[in-house]
Amino acid sequence: MSTLTIRNVRPAVVKSLKAMARKRKRSMEQEVREILEEYVADRHSVLDLIETGWTAQSRRPTASEVDDWIGAGRA
Repeated sequence: MSTLTIRNVRPAVVKSLKAMARKRKRSMEQEVREILEEYVADRHSVLDLIETGWTAQSRRPTASEVDDWIGAGRA
């Protein structure tokens, strides 16, 4: 297994992680591992769904079409 060192974490974040770990009866290190693994797995699943959707399309939208959709969503 690999080791990951994270520096300059705000004290409030550390405090929250410790509280979450305590609530789930595990170490803060295990809590961080679980959060990272869940995030990466969720992100990977979403990206797979997006790629599947794109593959099913006859063509990819142009950048201007995407900009128009984003603009319409903000209206």
